Amino acid sequence: MTTDKFSSQSASAELIEWIDSSNRETIILDGLYSSAKAFAIASAAKKGIHIVLLNNREDAAYCSSDLYSLMGKERVFFFPSSLNHSAKGDKKDASFQVQRTASIQAMNLYRQGKFSSESVVVVAYPHSVAEPIPDNKKVNSSILAIAKGDTLTHEFVKETLIAYGFERTDFVAEPGQFALRGSLIDLFSYADNRPYRIDFFGDTVENIRIFDIDSQRTIEEVDSIEIFPNINEGNSQEEVTDIFTFAGEGAVVWITDAEYFSGQIDTIYNLKRESDTFISPEVYERAVIERKRVLFGPIAPVYKVKSSRKIVFHTTPQPSFNKNFDLLAREIEQKNEEGFDVSILSENPNQIERLNQIFSSIEGHRVKFTPLSYSLHEGFIDHNSRICLFTDHQIFDRYHRVKTHRSVEKSERLTINDLNSFQIGDYIVHIEHGVGVFGGLVKTNINGKVQEAVKLIYRDGDVIFLSIHGLHRISRYKSKDSSAPKVYKLGTGAWSKLKNQAKSKVKDIAADLIELYAKRRDSRGFTFSPDTYMQHELEASFIYEDTPDQNKATQAVKEDMEQNYPMDRLVCGDVGFGKTEIAIRAAFKAVADSKQVAVLVPTTILALQHFKTFSSRLKEFPCKIEYLSR
Repeated sequence: MTTDKFSSQSASAELIEWIDSSNRETIILDGLYSSAKAFAIASAAKKGIHIVLLNNREDAAYCSSDLYSLMGKERVFFFPSSLNHSAKGDKKDASFQVQRTASIQAMNLYRQGKFSSESVVVVAYPHSVAEPIPDNKKVNSSILAIAKGDTLTHEFVKETLIAYGFERTDFVAEPGQFALRGSLIDLFSYADNRPYRIDFFGDTVENIRIFDIDSQRTIEEVDSIEIFPNINEGNSQEEVTDIFTFAGEGAVVWITDAEYFSGQIDTIYNLKRESDTFISPEVYERAVIERKRVLFGPIAPVYKVKSSRKIVFHTTPQPSFNKNFDLLAREIEQKNEEGFDVSILSENPNQIERLNQIFSSIEGHRVKFTPLSYSLHEGFIDHNSRICLFTDHQIFDRYHRVKTHRSVEKSERLTINDLNSFQIGDYIVHIEHGVGVFGGLVKTNINGKVQEAVKLIYRDGDVIFLSIHGLHRISRYKSKDSSAPKVYKLGTGAWSKLKNQAKSKVKDIAADLIELYAKRRDSRGFTFSPDTYMQHELEASFIYEDTPDQNKATQAVKEDMEQNYPMDRLVCGDVGFGKTEIAIRAAFKAVADSKQVAVLVPTTILALQHFKTFSSRLKEFPCKIEYLSR
């Protein structure tokens, strides 16, 4: 593997040997560029706690992303400031506090020998390091540990959570909230991205589940949990410390620019307000000097290092190809001849496919590379281990976004957020019973267990109670106008009749459409050619990552164009969801087959806007864009 080759070179071996030794001299790493720094950290940070210091939040986020790819998210933690710094002022951010608490929890567990991995890597920057954190004693006294089979009363858990500063709500939606729901307690710890649901049988914890906020569905069951309050606030001067002291004397500190970092700590401390509490420059310097340090060179002469050893790597940044694929092909061939292993990194398999198609269309080149399905912020060439790592976003000059959240597919099902916004009297559709009136949330007793349920009222006072676990069976009532729907009595079969009537009408419409499309199939249209290498270049040059829906729509449109009958395709999407990019790709495909394209828009402003967009996207390609308006 690529990481193994990097780790096996003599410079990496020397660094790893120093990390594992008791030697306290400062190491200076020279010759590391781009994401090669993350490779050096990943190769050496196999054991212990490692604190990586970057110049700013953006650099720290990109470094975290690189380390996630190389080491896995289970042992790499991004440690942000608890404040969201903006032009409007500093504001507390719950997601930042969760990330800080998760980092603190990981270091605390590691020092107790309870962490699941052999190392913890915490990535930070000046503002996040300047904020003190609770000391080990405060953290350990603030943890509420709950395990399956424990004997606990509802009242004890409730009082403990309130004492920890948790807010009681109807539904948990963010860290620091809890809800009592019959035999269930839902709570959202400050150290986790998902809430927990604890199910009691009497005073015994029967099971613990991680669940989804919106659907309320179980994601997984766990045997035990540790609940963390917001330990970033409400601490006295005697209860706080710096991150380095918390991590322990054995922690290794990695600093990308030691002089700049020290200057930033000094600036933050001197600009603090009376209400702010930041660690002093003296505390920072003493804490760092007392620990093993790795400094990324070259080191400025004014930054004093008493005893140091330099380890020299030989890396260079990924060359800039300016989307010149002939130049890229020649570079890869040359590196292959020189004995380098060339890899191209992309999390999107479509990008690799586009590259292969582009290379196959370039005459006189046999391009050999290994595709790797992960991402780095910046590619590099390591001349010692003879590897080239090129990133797809640099090759195609695309924007590289740090991914912090998984995307979630939207659906029509009702979510907890929808439920919170409902008023008694609103209309809801049950998939089996039809339109009913929302009667609020009520507690019901089912087999001796008290549970919360949605009350739906039908004609003549008929009522059904739906468990909150069944929210996927109901949805919000929607209509073209504001007229009230008809509510039927349960058990009459009226809803089934309505559904059958609707199905019958749908079948009639389907029959008409089948006849219409059969006639279309009999007609002959122009069959557009398969994608050319220029089409692949155009699509690859889009500076943003395509969304799954964009990929799906683009593929469907192009497949229609390549049929031998007239196409009939409607692309729908909200403002800003990428419809114009799909139109540009379809238009270019037509132009590549010697056709002219007219793009019709409803207003003069939109015509000018699209003219500028098309002109910008197609400026590198042999096609002419014109603008016509009244």
